Amino acid sequence: MREGEDNRPPGLLESRRKSAPAGTAGYSDAAEDLARQYESVSFEEIHGDVLPLFPPPPSRVADLGAGSGRDAAVLARLGHHVVAVEPTPELRTIGQRLHPDVPIEWIDSALPELPGLRGPFDLVLIVAVWMHLEYGEREAAMARVRSLLSPNGRVLITLRHGTVPSGRRMFDVPQSETIRLGRQAGLDPLLVREQPDVQGRTGVSWSVLILEASPPPE
Repeated sequence: MREGEDNRPPGLLESRRKSAPAGTAGYSDAAEDLARQYESVSFEEIHGDVLPLFPPPPSRVADLGAGSGRDAAVLARLGHHVVAVEPTPELRTIGQRLHPDVPIEWIDSALPELPGLRGPFDLVLIVAVWMHLEYGEREAAMARVRSLLSPNGRVLITLRHGTVPSGRRMFDVPQSETIRLGRQAGLDPLLVREQPDVQGRTGVSWSVLILEASPPPE
């Protein structure tokens, strides 16, 4: 939270964003198809290998760009308190419809500023989202996410590499930049790895990074 905004009501902060974020281009019209695509791949297929690095429940988790709520729903069922942040209204509606009995708090907000979102969180997920931000937005977003973390809180970021779907705004973001921006914001790399696209799309691969809040200086 930036200085001077901390005590303002969420509604006042949210009113500042009058148009859809540029990174959500193409998502409203394709929301139903995208939700089916998201839900066709399980949480375990995407995150099973890194789940041991997630904090144990009950922890506070923010899922930024939650989409259909697939990850948020699983984490809520595991006993976490989950805030699902999704700026595309059609996807929020679908997520609420698909997971009606799971205690998820849905919020309309978006990176880099995340108006209306209040920490601290023990885990922040940024899955298939970071590549929609241009460089200046990524720099601001990393600092904003760090401000939301509890001591020793962690951030999971996945980066898409390869072909860009028509009508989408995406950037090929290098691991090295993400690590550098993380360190600049006070986040240390805990895990960095490459993985193939679980949906088998030709020319698409992913980087997976887990960053951890640096301990305060002695």
